[in-house]
Amino acid sequence: MKSVLGHAMSMSAAMFLSLLSMGASALEVGERVPDIELHGSTKADRLSSYQGKVVYVDFWASWCGPCQKSFPWMNAMQEKYQDQDFQVIGINLDAKQGDADKFLGKMPAKFNVAFDAKADSARLFGVKGMPTSLLIGRDGKVIYQHTGFNEAGRVEIEKMIEVALKGAQ
Repeated sequence: MKSVLGHAMSMSAAMFLSLLSMGASALEVGERVPDIELHGSTKADRLSSYQGKVVYVDFWASWCGPCQKSFPWMNAMQEKYQDQDFQVIGINLDAKQGDADKFLGKMPAKFNVAFDAKADSARLFGVKGMPTSLLIGRDGKVIYQHTGFNEAGRVEIEKMIEVALKGAQ
């Protein structure tokens, strides 16, 4: 059973990587983010509905090890800064939403989660690895873009969130 599951996870990862290899280049700091639909989202239908807020968009998948580590931190950031017009949005890129649902059953999100099984949004954002995160200013432009997740990066990203919330970009 484990080998079948491992094979399925490898297939999902391989499909994801092949999809992204056809994608656009990563968004640069200062670029306006595309106005994507947030499918399956519980709070908004489009990214543009968050205009005026500082938004942390995180592209993730159930098979991504660093994604498991990032969820508690994103939950903490959402709770800590939500009263300051801050919103975390997780965009799941699993081919099957059921895989994401299992992940969320073990690691609940206290932030908005959308699903993009075809990885259309990932191509528009130029996602090259998992997880990929972008900090978006109130003006809808990229402040910061990062691939991966580790303990050291958390402090830097939180400082950038605080600066963005104060309006100094």
